[in-house]
Amino acid sequence: MNKQSTSHIIMTRPDHFGFNPQTAGTNPFQHTPESIHENGEEVRKAAIVESERMIEKLRQNDIEVLVLTSPDHITPDAIFLNNWFSHHEDGKLVFYPMLAPNRRLERQQAKLVDLLRTVGIIEPEIIDLTHDEDNGLILEATGSMVLDRVHKVAFAMASTRTIKEEFDKWCEMMGYEGVFINSTKHHKGEVYHTNLNMCVGSQFVVVCLEVIESEEEKEILRKKIKDLGKELIEISLDQVYKFCGNILELTTKKKRKIVVMSETARRAFTQAQKEQLEKYVEIVSFDISLIEEVGGGGVRCMIAEIFPPEH
Repeated sequence: MNKQSTSHIIMTRPDHFGFNPQTAGTNPFQHTPESIHENGEEVRKAAIVESERMIEKLRQNDIEVLVLTSPDHITPDAIFLNNWFSHHEDGKLVFYPMLAPNRRLERQQAKLVDLLRTVGIIEPEIIDLTHDEDNGLILEATGSMVLDRVHKVAFAMASTRTIKEEFDKWCEMMGYEGVFINSTKHHKGEVYHTNLNMCVGSQFVVVCLEVIESEEEKEILRKKIKDLGKELIEISLDQVYKFCGNILELTTKKKRKIVVMSETARRAFTQAQKEQLEKYVEIVSFDISLIEEVGGGGVRCMIAEIFPPEH
């Protein structure tokens, strides 16, 4: 049976971190570096410190963190590596079409395959969708999609970075049922990636229904969550801007279930919502406030899950 969460993840150092003008037009969560520091080098160094502290705390919580070296190119968003690949328990390794030209430079397929070998993932089945970006067919991995890996259901919200035709193609190739939300025209900025609005855990789903205009689509989503046997934890649009949707369930090497999130998100969750989560997982949080402010992404965006063979 497939696992929803893993004890093995990949992260990368933000060696070129900074404000990315190529993504700012579709990401209202980004802010210019001047809002925190005048000096771009200070921003970069502070982001490295936040990232290293996060890696250290994850390892203290019995999560195996592999670190992919930074690309040779100047890639200000490379820290958000979950947007260019996904790994799956059946051995598939998928590379994705991305919207911003300088984000496409983040992809390091050969380095990634070498790194996977170190944990026993020797010959992944590679599915390369990157050429589809030449035709405007964009799907940015587990940013665009939130997965129920056990029941093989993929959730996605329409945006310039999540094109339905490509999503449908992915679902067919991967054997997933697709749940695609179209009607988000008034909130396209907030849903530039689905994982800003939604997290699927083993026994819970955190989601912002406020970004969905259609009552019919809201009901479809509620029913699917109920049919999957998971508890719905609804968050507000304000909480989305505090990265409450950008969280991720992991299972430690000692089989303890945790949910990782930023300090910003932890503070923004209500006590009642935290109690709902804590029925199923332990909350582990990290201070990445500068990365969130400048990069417009959160903890979940910084983590790519991998599924080594069981030993």
